[in-house]
Amino acid sequence: MKRRTVLRALGYGVGGSVVLAGGGFGVYYYAAKVDTVGKVSFDKALSIPPLAESTTNASGARVFTLGIQAGETRFKAGQATRTWGVNGTYLGPTIRARRGERVEFAVSNGLDQDTSLHWHGMHLPAAMDGGPHQVVTAGATWRPRWTIDQSAATLWYHPHVHGSTADHMYRGLGGLFIVDAEDTEVSQLPSQYGVDDIPMIVQDRAFDGDNQFEKRVPLIGGALGVIGDEILVNGTIGPYVDVTTRLVRLRLLNGSNARLYNLGFSDDRTFTLVATDGGLLARPWNTERLYLSPGERVEIVVAFKPEDRVELRSYPSEYGGTLGRINGFDDQLDICQFRAAATLSDSADIPSTLGVAPDLAGEKAAQERSFVLESDKINGQSMAMDRIDFGARVDTVEVWDVVNDNGFMHNFHVHDVQFQVLTVGGEKPEPHLRGWKDTILLPPGKHFRLALRFRDHTDPNMPYMYHCHLLQHEDNGMMGQFVVLDDGEKVGVVPQQSHHHS
Repeated sequence: MKRRTVLRALGYGVGGSVVLAGGGFGVYYYAAKVDTVGKVSFDKALSIPPLAESTTNASGARVFTLGIQAGETRFKAGQATRTWGVNGTYLGPTIRARRGERVEFAVSNGLDQDTSLHWHGMHLPAAMDGGPHQVVTAGATWRPRWTIDQSAATLWYHPHVHGSTADHMYRGLGGLFIVDAEDTEVSQLPSQYGVDDIPMIVQDRAFDGDNQFEKRVPLIGGALGVIGDEILVNGTIGPYVDVTTRLVRLRLLNGSNARLYNLGFSDDRTFTLVATDGGLLARPWNTERLYLSPGERVEIVVAFKPEDRVELRSYPSEYGGTLGRINGFDDQLDICQFRAAATLSDSADIPSTLGVAPDLAGEKAAQERSFVLESDKINGQSMAMDRIDFGARVDTVEVWDVVNDNGFMHNFHVHDVQFQVLTVGGEKPEPHLRGWKDTILLPPGKHFRLALRFRDHTDPNMPYMYHCHLLQHEDNGMMGQFVVLDDGEKVGVVPQQSHHHS
């Protein structure tokens, strides 16, 4: 029985309230675990987001046109679901650009309300970041531009409207942004987009009886936000992939509002982690399980044998705490099935050396800062749009100590920079945390020491964000702002009017 069916039987409805007396909580708690193993039909080919088209303007910049729109998407039999998308009705195209290229965007808001697009993981000027200060009003077009200057990586874009990010993401806005760079390309890795190099935006959703998205937050212990009981990959429910090569590279994004995934395969096969948020690891790492919190990306390479049939699965998590079952930590979810052909081509390989390891551990820290995440606040403060919390000096390295100081799951994302994880709880980080990161899972009580280098883009008035990427937490105020200062500059004042109207 699905979680929502039991909740309705107990009197729970969207936006409603209920008091569970007597054995009610026991029924509620029991029903909170979802197990879809063996119950997913895998009868739809995985949808592959198209690569975004572009033109070249007179200055030589590549120009992408992105239209944010409302529409309907047919995820399952019956009534279509009301959704939002970019250049379509749900999600958006994959943007792909190379390091050194100048890019420009025409982001048109075709909705009847304000929204935005943030370039998650991108190094760029604060005014182009797409954070809560770069709102695109209904009917308007925003035209950000910058030069791509970072290593090859799987980034993404999504709305970042203060107080409404969770809602706008849940309706369907988002997409991948792949950066290519010659100095970090490994030609042996699978690289044919949609064939052996497959984008996978993994999201959970709940549907009501009319196939509409149900923004259901658990009444008891629902501090993380919306937890859905059906899994979509690139907007496909029950997807399968026809495998034609021995090695397949999966670019995995946790595009959920709140759900944590503990990824593995149904036969417990080993797979190889080759890249994290900010790009390739120095060396590949083999594992059978990998956590992915909201906003994080990984690239893994999976080896197949002819006629293999195996499922990518999310296993129960150790991080749930007392009420973890209600927030999905005990769930076991089949995500996608892979079906290998009788004959597989065998051209790619996994080299022993991939990229360059982060190199900030030996740098002198110009500043050390501490960040405590607790009760929808950071360092005891809720987000204020007009408050700049601090200024970091350009061309310096800072060390940040970040800790989750309550019993619920949090994670931590920083705009503009990729950081190096120096230690976790005083120990050397595990291999999956030894590459460049912009988002990390924060198990309660563990101190993470992060090294960050601030370079290039300075602006005393326009801030970047740091925040929990569980979107309800972000919307509730678990976010702060910083600026990057040039020599001699002081922290300024956030402009009162930052909306884009044309």
